Amino acid sequence: MTDVTLWTNARIMTADGSIGRTPAPGALEVETAGGRITALGLALPRCGQRVVDCEGRLLTPALLDCHTHLVHGGDRSAEFEMRLDGASYEEIARAGGGIASTMRATRALDVEGLVAAALPRLDHLLAEGVSTVEIKSGYGLSVEAELDMLRAARRLAERRPVRVRTTWLAAHALPPEYAGDREGYLREVAMAGLERAAAEELVDAVDAFCEGIAFAPEEIAPLFDLARRLGLPVKLHAEQLSHSGGTALAARFGALSADHLEHATEEDAARLAAARSVAVLLPGAFYLLRETKAPPVAAFRAAGVPMALATDCNPGTSPLTSLLLAMNMGATLFRMTVAECFLGVTSHAARALGLSGLTGQIAPGLSADLALWDVESPALLVNRIGFNPLHARIFQGEIAP
Repeated sequence: MTDVTLWTNARIMTADGSIGRTPAPGALEVETAGGRITALGLALPRCGQRVVDCEGRLLTPALLDCHTHLVHGGDRSAEFEMRLDGASYEEIARAGGGIASTMRATRALDVEGLVAAALPRLDHLLAEGVSTVEIKSGYGLSVEAELDMLRAARRLAERRPVRVRTTWLAAHALPPEYAGDREGYLREVAMAGLERAAAEELVDAVDAFCEGIAFAPEEIAPLFDLARRLGLPVKLHAEQLSHSGGTALAARFGALSADHLEHATEEDAARLAAARSVAVLLPGAFYLLRETKAPPVAAFRAAGVPMALATDCNPGTSPLTSLLLAMNMGATLFRMTVAECFLGVTSHAARALGLSGLTGQIAPGLSADLALWDVESPALLVNRIGFNPLHARIFQGEIAP
């Protein structure tokens, strides 16, 4: 094979817990070929392959952002000012702001306009060693506008060396044309649109917003039944602003993940553990909304629930395009350990996307998605703020621009 590469003299953090806090340089070497990791070991044989001397840098799996709303039109900086003046998330939403505001800006753009708006946000993530991004719909709130969001997400993966996983989130809010007809919206847009998205192979998973200002568990269940019939996994925005029973619904359907979870309980942690679901924590929204009730990290830890971290990049409650900062927030605001933060943006994030057998660790057979950092210790990736020590991003075995 002509594309065999040996990555040597690196401090390798495999993300499976087998390497200590400060890996020794050269303790392991990585061989890649054909876009995959082909070997991991000590003093791998030299067979004329290309050799990359990592010069003692930290080599980790590339990062995964497993919860974003990256594709949208407009911004909501005016609402940021409103919150500073004391308005709550619910008050802004009920006054026609929030998701409805972004809906209007998103509907005003065609697919190429959505791609152009999203590219700068995507580029910020890639510049921090991200290889895989989940992108949700949920701001079009009509069949065509929702499909256009997913078309734009797919197109982003054609414009950049990145893996994109798409999620259908039409059950995000009720648009004004369906005011008073929640059942009609779910049937005619969320469910009918999902069938079209699946037929066009635009969707990888299905999500919904389970909350008092959005949809109740009993309203979401038929959508998840449809997802199951279509062979699509589900995930859920759950227990963010109140305890609405979303975690129980997610567990009932064996969801890949339940996300936010500020108001989850010990019983919810047990449910997620039994369902083998990932708890995706989103400290950007917690921070910007100035929440005071943090997710029950200790309960998740005790129950053995894997925890992921993500940016929740969106225009209103988490305009965050730094997964490194999300790790710092996870540690500082949620008291997660460095190891938990690191697993949260690598192997646990991969699990939250159903990609555990493809990426998120440095192991033979997985995609050669790697990040090379100008640091010695993984703690520096979590501890520092406003610090991006990325030396190189490797996607499917190639150093990406």
